[in-house]
Amino acid sequence: MTLKFARLGTAGNEQPAVIAQDAHGAEKYFSLTVLTQDIDGGFLASDGIERTRDALNKGELPEISPEGLRIGAPVARPGAVVAIGLNYTAHAAESGATPPEVPVVFLKPTNTIAGPFDAAPIPPSSEKYDWEVELAIVIGQEASYLSTPEEAEGCIAGYAVANDLSERDYQIPGAGAQWTKGKSLPGSTPLGPWLVPASDVDAGGLRLQTLVNGEARQDSTTSDMIFDPATIVHHLSQYMVLEPGDVIITGTPEGVALSGRFPFIQPGDVVELEVEGLGRQRQEYFRAQAGSPTQPGAAAPVSINA
Repeated sequence: MTLKFARLGTAGNEQPAVIAQDAHGAEKYFSLTVLTQDIDGGFLASDGIERTRDALNKGELPEISPEGLRIGAPVARPGAVVAIGLNYTAHAAESGATPPEVPVVFLKPTNTIAGPFDAAPIPPSSEKYDWEVELAIVIGQEASYLSTPEEAEGCIAGYAVANDLSERDYQIPGAGAQWTKGKSLPGSTPLGPWLVPASDVDAGGLRLQTLVNGEARQDSTTSDMIFDPATIVHHLSQYMVLEPGDVIITGTPEGVALSGRFPFIQPGDVVELEVEGLGRQRQEYFRAQAGSPTQPGAAAPVSINA
């Protein structure tokens, strides 16, 4: 039984839920509040996914309706958001870079995490705001100085869709470049709609897509990754402690605006991103005003099947 973990409700007040199919294939939604207050590192590290399966099989979780509820990021604010750059050969080429021999690593502030359907702010002075569909890893067990990629696989709780929004004028110009500046803007890491357990996902061949105003931009698969998820987790564990609930975004395929083939995001644009089996995001973009960097209001409720 494939499970989809989600957090429903207004920003800061999301409630944990799980989506599962009944015997007839219909998806139903169940509250997880009898098991946990939130979908976070503590829940994942304490076998929360397997405890959820057991509770569903025993009929212990109350069914709920998601109608009218905002969909938040599927994991409560993580301790770290770690990102991998230039992890698809074709994207490295369109960026004018040589494919890396070891993972390119940078960090994003955890306050960049946003819901997958929240209105998305473009910085007040930005002219080169760019999309990046990515496969996100969610850590389920502490990872430190792991011996092998096979050991790293056991530390992955599941996967989700992420958008690594990037301001290219802030990120790239200058002798040293400034990746942190270009990757740390408010709302610049929409995540979700679901967390799907690693045991239910073959991460090696998932299709990734991006549409801007209904027009195709990115269309690739994770088989084109230079470094696969287990290799990434193993590598990172040699340099940092990954804790349960941490999020790793694993790089984007070709088809970004930086390539010069497409215009950058403008106010009023709609960007939709999807990773096969992990759901679809949809963001409408607006120009943030000085002193008001976040969204102008709560995102309209969106069906979790969108």
